[in-house]
Amino acid sequence: MSLNQILLIGRAGTDPEMRYTPSGTPVTNFRLAVSNNRRDQNGEWIEDTEWFTVTAWERQAEAVNQYLAKGRRVFVDGRLSTRQYTSNSGEARTSLEIRASKVVFLDSPGGEQTGADAPPDSQSYSPGPSGPS
Repeated sequence: MSLNQILLIGRAGTDPEMRYTPSGTPVTNFRLAVSNNRRDQNGEWIEDTEWFTVTAWERQAEAVNQYLAKGRRVFVDGRLSTRQYTSNSGEARTSLEIRASKVVFLDSPGGEQTGADAPPDSQSYSPGPSGPS
């Protein structure tokens, strides 16, 4: 048995960018900042931030593009995926991305917390399996 799943809660570090594949499938990317607090050697609290590229496909890509904005707090359920591409300078590169299967908006568009009792249907969009496998 194998499992490739990642669960993240963080803030959108960029506005989403939607594009279309040659066959017309919508794809939306955004950067997600996930912060963790820890104590340094002197016992002082410091914040470490990890950055992830999140990719949403099809109807989910359209919903993320429409409702997500930089600074919004979101939950992402997805899987790790490697992508190979050629940089502008012609170099072959590989990036590690999160292919989202579910994106849940955890605050209102203005950035206010919605609270744990808010109905999930009003905050999330999960159309099922997304994107090419």
